[in-house]
Parts: sequence; C-alpha cells; structure tokens
Amino acid sequence: MAKVTLLTYTPQPEKAVAAAAKLCYSPASISEISEGLTAEKTASFVEMLAEIGHESPIEHASFTFGIEGVSRSFLAQMTRHRLASYSVQSQRYVREAQFSYVIPPEIEARPAAKALFLEAMERDQRDYEALTEVLKADHEKAFLAAGMEPKAAARAAEKKAIEDARFVLPNACDTKMVVTMNARSLQNFFRHRCCNRAQWEIREVADQMLRLVKEAAPGLFKSAGPSCITGGCPEGKMSCGKSGEVRAKYRKG
Repeated sequence: MAKVTLLTYTPQPEKAVAAAAKLCYSPASISEISEGLTAEKTASFVEMLAEIGHESPIEHASFTFGIEGVSRSFLAQMTRHRLASYSVQSQRYVREAQFSYVIPPEIEARPAAKALFLEAMERDQRDYEALTEVLKADHEKAFLAAGMEPKAAARAAEKKAIEDARFVLPNACDTKMVVTMNARSLQNFFRHRCCNRAQWEIREVADQMLRLVKEAAPGLFKSAGPSCITGGCPEGKMSCGKSGEVRAKYRKG
C-alpha cells in the first residue's frame, strides 16, 4: 500500500506567499515585506490571491514528500507532472532481489486473478535472477581478462548485469521516491489526480499528499482537490457523474 510522508516544506509557507504577494501590491522594500504580517493579514493575502486568481506568489512555498509502496506504473504517471523534482530508487544500481510489488485491488479481490498475478511475479523474479547471473558471469570473465582485480570485477559485472536484466521486471515492481513541488504545481496536481477518473494508485497518493499539505498550510490548500469542487466537471462525457459526492468528500476532509 502506498505511504506518503511530508519530509520538509518551506517554513511558514503561507507567510512566505503573503510576503511575496505584498511586494507585488505595495511599495515595501525587501526588508519590510514581512513586517506586520500577522496571522490575520497573512490569511487575508492568501485568500485574496485565490479570489483574483493570482497564482505566481504561491510558487514560493514548496513541499517535499517521500513516497513508497508504489509501482513503476505509478512512476510513469507521476513524472508527467513536469514542474516537480524527482529522485527515484534506481533499478540500474539497486539489485531487485526478491522485489516487492503492488497488487491492483481489482486483482486482489479475485482469487483466480490473484493466483495468476502472483505466479507472474514469481516467474519475473526467477527470470530476473537467471538473467543477472548469466550476464554477470560473462561480464566478470571479460573484466578479469582485462586485468581487473577479482572483487572489483565482481562488483562491476553485477552492476552491468542488472542494468540489462531489469528489462524483464514488471510495471507492478515496487519503487520509492522523493518528490518536491511548489504549491501552485501541487494545486494543479490535485485538480487532475484527486479526480475520480484518475487511476486508483495515483489518486490514493494524491489524497494522502493533500491531507498532509492541508495540515501544514490550510489556507493555501483550502479549496484544493479535483476541479469539480470549485467549478464544473471538465471531463465532459467522461465525467464520473458524482460531482456532488466528490465536493462533499473534499470539503469535509
């Protein structure tokens, strides 16, 4: 199951945003922009930005998450959000010995499907290990013949072997990452990925991320969530048809 941790974020994120916004709308100097920003005035600035749609100041607040227990399929979707920074555990440098994997709920709920899925995972693990050993043996011989020390040859051979053996690993293979986004990018992310039409795994992660940032900066993310909570559904004929339920869920949470 996916687990999201808020590792760090801009100190006093809403005050940082309010200070940036204040500079836009007043003759204050840099040394003065934080003066007089009480909790009430900070909240007022953040609310004003939301009302007038001035989004650039909220980019000054950033949030860093640790995400684990997710699949490589999730990774492919997550990295489509370009205004973010990613550090992902590498299958090129980290050997996937007895790799963990994510089981989709629809497969988990069906014994016959789950049995087939588990069999496929076991087969992938065996194939990965077999490929690694075959490649490693050949590479090690070549490195030794080139005059490399035995220990160094073994390390280099394994690295080179798993670089290619990873191609048989499944999309279900577990991965972990660190992700940093600014508040504006996060709001865009939530609009797309908290939606009922988002794939279940990334929606689950988005919901966890939203809960965490609402605790850290409730004013900034007061209206965050899928597009339909602040307007009409943008999905047209593909709409889930449950906008009322969705609005109730996110306004409550």
